[in-house]
Amino acid sequence: MALEITDSNFEEIVLKSEIPVMVDFWAAWCGPCRMVGPVIEEISSEYEGKAIVCKLDVDASQEYAAKYGVRNIPTVLVFQNGEVVGRQVGVAPKAAYKEAIDTLL
Repeated sequence: MALEITDSNFEEIVLKSEIPVMVDFWAAWCGPCRMVGPVIEEISSEYEGKAIVCKLDVDASQEYAAKYGVRNIPTVLVFQNGEVVGRQVGVAPKAAYKEAIDTLL
């Protein structure tokens, strides 16, 4: 299950992680987000222990969405050592999300 994160725990979970982190910026009202959601959940299970996969609701937590220039959702950012190393805006095939993590492992 993808980890639900907020502005209050973003730094601890994402920026201080020693393994790659994938963050799905989404909202409940967003149709394309509901398409990406199940894919993110599958990736979370497949990469358990190798990468952290989490979701951030942009309606509830806006600070980091604004900081990283998330203007359209879904946007999936991949972090390594606290830095953004990958960005996917909109719906993409599962393979695109997996490749973003695989290149860091």
